[in-house]
Amino acid sequence: MAALCAELDEFYGDAPQGTPPARAAQVRAALFADPPLACALLAWDGPALAGFASYSFLWPAAGLTTSLYLKELYVAAAHRRGGTGKLLMDGLYRIAADRQCSRVEWTTDTSNPGAQAFYESLSVKPLPTKIFYRASNLS
Repeated sequence: MAALCAELDEFYGDAPQGTPPARAAQVRAALFADPPLACALLAWDGPALAGFASYSFLWPAAGLTTSLYLKELYVAAAHRRGGTGKLLMDGLYRIAADRQCSRVEWTTDTSNPGAQAFYESLSVKPLPTKIFYRASNLS
């Protein structure tokens, strides 16, 4: 998964930080901490990791329910356009339903028309009433 995260960084124009073992340790620390900082749904093509969806749960959502927040959906370049993204989204919807979430939410970069087209192919339209904020340098 750390190697796929490095590919994700490169996709967004960033250089992967740290060594492969250091990145693997970061993935383990996030997903297997007590409590975990996030969850990941993995898509495999035989022994190859084809893609992943990282997500967390948010509360409160409408009516004091919980929502599933998709942070990243990434499919390896070699596995794109083969249904992996759809399988991951379907898996997230099942997880959300099993956890009695009222919704699944996510964002995408305005500079990523491929992701926007993919989400619209799932009959999901952008929500024009929300603006995304980010605070950095929290030390």
